[in-house]
Amino acid sequence: MTLWFVMALMTAAAIFAVLWPLSRRAPLSGGSDVAVYRDQLDEIGRDHTAGQIGDREAEAARVEVSRRLLAAADVSASAPQESAGGRRRAVALVALFVLPLGAASLYLALGSPDLPGQPQAARLEMPPEQRSIADLVGRVEAHLEGNPEDGRGWEVIGPVYMRLGRYDDAVKARRNSLRLLGSTAVREADLGEALTGEANGIVTADAKAAFDRALVLDPEDFRARYFSGLAAEQDGRPKDAADIWKKLLTGAPEDAAWIGFVRESLLRVDPNASVPQARPNVASPDAAKDASGPSAADVAAASQMSPEQRETMVRGMVARLAERLKQDGSDVDGWLRLLRAYMVLGDKEQARASAADARRALDGNADGLRRLDELIKGLGLEG
Repeated sequence: MTLWFVMALMTAAAIFAVLWPLSRRAPLSGGSDVAVYRDQLDEIGRDHTAGQIGDREAEAARVEVSRRLLAAADVSASAPQESAGGRRRAVALVALFVLPLGAASLYLALGSPDLPGQPQAARLEMPPEQRSIADLVGRVEAHLEGNPEDGRGWEVIGPVYMRLGRYDDAVKARRNSLRLLGSTAVREADLGEALTGEANGIVTADAKAAFDRALVLDPEDFRARYFSGLAAEQDGRPKDAADIWKKLLTGAPEDAAWIGFVRESLLRVDPNASVPQARPNVASPDAAKDASGPSAADVAAASQMSPEQRETMVRGMVARLAERLKQDGSDVDGWLRLLRAYMVLGDKEQARASAADARRALDGNADGLRRLDELIKGLGLEG
């Protein structure tokens, strides 16, 4: 009932805003012109008396203004006042009837008048099982806004961001948890996974560094090992990826939920690989953590990617290969692979620049330079 009362008041205010200017009678334009011309005649007389204008100029001005005065008087006498009044009445009727009826009809068609109010404070006080994920996330975010140094809060919300696909927020949360709570294998792997998700499944240099740190702290960390294999695959080293995943499967519990996915990844890079058998399950405190599997790994499966995602993946592989060759330029095959990749992407200028970098890096390697020159000639990159 209160809602309808408020809506009626708002409608009445809108109608009043329309009717108020219509209720005021506007002066006719002809009458206004008559008054102006009369003032001009009086002003001409004052100027003539004061000697500011001569007799001839004063007479000519009086004739011209008098002519305009007569024309304005004729317009004022013959103006159709009924037409203007009719238009005013029509607008008033629209404001009185059409406006409220239209507003009520639109609300009944699109609105929800019977829906009870749900203020934010009341929603936040609901039991956890009755709240939506968005409400829970909003509550944690509100807490972290006021307590940005709460490392546990950042650690709690990080996995939620991952599940929601908010990878940039997940990266921020996991960097903060590392900064505030310290480095562990799990937290480093968390960061690497978030960075990989943010890059649409590409294991970037920063992500690879995080996984490397995790492996230093715990050489058996499942996610770090899996994504290290994925990084090798994206670098164009399928054999290294296959070796990493074979070792991962060899030591895996037989009921680990991620075994099937790792096997698929292994067969993707080596269709003829003999898949190692998993060992019998041994209860361990990490079993539940391992069973959860990598949440960003699905994104990396090329067989499930759209054409745009595949192109992004290729560009990520090329970027990482180029970055690796800057650190170690002695890899002849890597340089050849990089030049071919740039040509496939249609980036001929970048291919030429990389060819120049390769020549400098391979200076002194006669066989490497020979192979490089042959490829440059074959790709048409000379000159």
